[in-house]
Amino acid sequence: MRYLGLDLGNRTCGVAVSDGLGIIATSITTIRFREKDLQKCLECVKMYVVDRKIDKIVMGLPKNMNGSLGFQSEYVLEFKQMLEVETGLEVILYDERLTTVEVTKMMISADLSRAKRKNKVDTLAATLILQSYLDSINK
Repeated sequence: MRYLGLDLGNRTCGVAVSDGLGIIATSITTIRFREKDLQKCLECVKMYVVDRKIDKIVMGLPKNMNGSLGFQSEYVLEFKQMLEVETGLEVILYDERLTTVEVTKMMISADLSRAKRKNKVDTLAATLILQSYLDSINK
């Protein structure tokens, strides 16, 4: 089972992929698009789905710290529906609270410059989301 991991933002979408056994997540890229241009993002994601022979998609769901869904969650839910219609694949939502904070701390401790952190944070957040999901189902 091969999974695609996504961390959707307003202008970027981090992308990660699992190995064929669904055990290890690996960073791929960050898709960049005009603010809230979900159609452009969708077209790029569909290419990865086909090229990587993806079976399921795992996408981070941003929740407020109290567990409620906010404005950004509605944006993610809209994209989830678009993905399911266009790809025919199941899209699994996974709680992404604090993943960007965690990834940023890891990059700071690795002494990456601010510019390098900015370019990698979305992709690494997608990788962390996907790896966390894979770990949860492979226990």
